[in-house]
Amino acid sequence: MFQQRQSRTMFQAGFTTLALIYHQTVYNLRTEHRNAAVGILLAVLQQTLMILVLVTIYSMIGIKSAPLRGDFLLYIMSGIFIFMTHVQTVGAVAGSHSISSGIIKHEPLNAAVLISGAALAALYRQVASLLVLLGAYHVLFTPITIEHPVGAGALFMLAWFSGCCVGLVLLGIRPWSPSACKVVTNLYQRVNMIASGKFFLANTMPNFLLVWFDWNPLFHLIDQERGFMFINYTPHKTSLYYPLWVSIACLMVGLLINFTTRKYESISWSATQ
Repeated sequence: MFQQRQSRTMFQAGFTTLALIYHQTVYNLRTEHRNAAVGILLAVLQQTLMILVLVTIYSMIGIKSAPLRGDFLLYIMSGIFIFMTHVQTVGAVAGSHSISSGIIKHEPLNAAVLISGAALAALYRQVASLLVLLGAYHVLFTPITIEHPVGAGALFMLAWFSGCCVGLVLLGIRPWSPSACKVVTNLYQRVNMIASGKFFLANTMPNFLLVWFDWNPLFHLIDQERGFMFINYTPHKTSLYYPLWVSIACLMVGLLINFTTRKYESISWSATQ
């Protein structure tokens, strides 16, 4: 217990880090609920409720079919899966750790392990709920076909990666102003309820309305995702590379902010909170 850990080889150091990330991911999954299966069920119910709400809204305004030729419910789910993955990852990474938390005092842990654990836990929940919902819909209601499953999966992972990058920027701001960071995180998640464009199809939007959504990388991700999922839809007004470059830029800014913050951050900053 009083001996200092030392990794003799790079392989041993890498294996130790991966083991720490695994255990931290499991810890994050179990903090939401003691039973991991119940935690996944709650994530499934959350996405199911959002799907039902959107279906109800579309039915109330008289829209009962997708604006493209394809399955209506799959059209709705394509936007919700990308949206939920992105915003849930932003919140998880932004609140992944603090210098004043007790767990950070354990020597093997570091910021990279805690951030990775939070991001992977969010990804695990979303992937599990996605597979459950798509599998249930395919088996119980109607068979579904995804035109380019590899491309659709890559866009899903890009939505998760972009959420990690945005969350990293908010995590760097958090020690300087925790209240402002919490407000900005909640505002970002709420604004994307509309600004993500999951209610609309970019090709059918007029140009004067498109400028209100074109700035948002999540809008491009959702529209491009539908291009991979449906054979009858080809995105013309969104870019596949724009969200990637924005994510890389946020990653660089987030790393700079976090490295700078760690040089000045003190546990006394949280004494008055």
